Amino acid sequence: MTRDTTPASSDCILASPRGRGRAAPPLDGATMSGASSRLLGGALRLLGRAGGMEKAVVRALPAEAKLSISLTLSGSQRQLQRDQAEPLGRALARISASATKSKKRKEPPAPGPPVRLYYRGQPVSEAQTNAEAWQDGAELRVGDAVYRVERNPPMCPELELPRHVMADFPVCPRLRLEFADPDHSLFVWYKQQARGEAGDCPESGAQQRWEEAGHERVFTPAVGDIGARLKLRCTPGDGSRYGESRELELDGPVEAGPGACTFDERHLYTQRQTEEPVTRAVSYNLLADVYAQTEHARTVLFPYCAPYALEMEYRHCLIRKELSGYRADLLCLQEVDRAVFSDSLAPALEAFGLDGLFRLKDKQHEGLATFYRRSRYRLCSQHDILLGEALTADPLHQDLLQSLSCYPGAKDKMLQRSSALQVSVLESTADPSRKVCVANTHLYFHPKGGNIRLLQIAVALSHIRHVAYELYPGIPIIFCGDFNSTPSTGMYSFVRDGTISESHEDWTSNGEEERCNMSLSHPLKLKSACGEPAYTNYVGGFHGCLDYIFIDSESLEVEQVIPMPSHEEVTSHQALPSVSHPSDHIALICDLRWK
Repeated sequence: MTRDTTPASSDCILASPRGRGRAAPPLDGATMSGASSRLLGGALRLLGRAGGMEKAVVRALPAEAKLSISLTLSGSQRQLQRDQAEPLGRALARISASATKSKKRKEPPAPGPPVRLYYRGQPVSEAQTNAEAWQDGAELRVGDAVYRVERNPPMCPELELPRHVMADFPVCPRLRLEFADPDHSLFVWYKQQARGEAGDCPESGAQQRWEEAGHERVFTPAVGDIGARLKLRCTPGDGSRYGESRELELDGPVEAGPGACTFDERHLYTQRQTEEPVTRAVSYNLLADVYAQTEHARTVLFPYCAPYALEMEYRHCLIRKELSGYRADLLCLQEVDRAVFSDSLAPALEAFGLDGLFRLKDKQHEGLATFYRRSRYRLCSQHDILLGEALTADPLHQDLLQSLSCYPGAKDKMLQRSSALQVSVLESTADPSRKVCVANTHLYFHPKGGNIRLLQIAVALSHIRHVAYELYPGIPIIFCGDFNSTPSTGMYSFVRDGTISESHEDWTSNGEEERCNMSLSHPLKLKSACGEPAYTNYVGGFHGCLDYIFIDSESLEVEQVIPMPSHEEVTSHQALPSVSHPSDHIALICDLRWK
């Protein structure tokens, strides 16, 4: 749990805090370094508090019918909702009435003070609409009180920190900003060291001071911070002004980490971001929380894994550190819970420079996520499909559907599957003419489902061909995913070789009732960028290579493949997942160069 410690004073406005708990006093300026004092001092000066003038904060969006006016009247904070199209005079009359509201309902209302709005020294016509009248920098006069109007100032309505924080693991706040952006906002982290023995304190019960710890959006506590408490102050900004600061304190202390993780050695190969014409691609099945946090997972699938290491908060600490350390330009993830994407992954990776796209599976709570480094790529278009739905609805697959109609058992099974294909066309920020088709999928999992995976990959390849050959002729392809197929299967050979014969054994992988013998071909020239590792999935009863990054061999070449963890690292806790590895899969990572 996190605690919103924004001081409840005129210095800050509480706006729908997600963190809960008791408020704490403002940070003592004596604990702040000179640099931080100057930063925050500059922010406060830009807030427009000259001469101790009160503020009237107006929030007005063109798409909304009402605007809000927040100000302090007679010692109480008031917020008025007014129609944007109503005349200003009615809003001013309402403010006058609010200024004289009696707490005793039986008392007759006193006449309200005169209320006028001025802009650039001139009174604003009360016939103007609220949308036109309430301008930034205007002055609202309520009797003898004068308020400076701030229209749509930078705000931080939501600020949230992870429930658990471990030493040497990055802490990424989840925040929602309005009229602001993170690059122009201020972030200051503070830490409060753990109390020693009672005899160590000069005064019993003396309050410990918060010390400044960092000034970046993401903070990584050191091993020496174990036991300390953390607090974050966020001051939203838009490049020209700052809004009210927001503070949030972690309820719990910084905890010890698990020690060495399976990805630590791999991070040594990815310490630097790539530069044109090289791009780093990562494919990784994260193991969805909806599957990890079940009794079946704890007792049957992963009985060797400590129960706490299957909990969402713990695994996400590891995932954030692992993914950020790869410094990927293109990141394709499978088994991403919908809520995890919006509440955890997207905010964390956005702080590391990655923008994300999400595609939910059909009738499921998890799906696919593709992230791209925004300094390197811009999104051109998306072409996501559900594989079963596309087979029947898209004329691209008419021939395959007609052939499959001869095999009703296989057809029904294919159409029942929830698998999706995520296809994103990206363009280089350095050279917009250079585009790439990034595809991401997760095929049917059943061990006897080789025939269904062949049908799914046929639909996927046909759709990718349409995007990369017809919609954007000639752009290279990067096709990532968990294909649930080892290198010996028909699916793998079909992708690599471009053909599959009707006599291949995988067409009868689930017996005669579901057989669907047919010959298929595709024109794409694809190869596995990371080769054929001994395994990318390692659980108690199985290990094998199921994940691949297929690349266009005519346009791309492999610069380097990041080595897999050693077998000793993978099996140090018997199998995956474990306290040192958050998934039952292992990420594939490679650097690719345009030819």
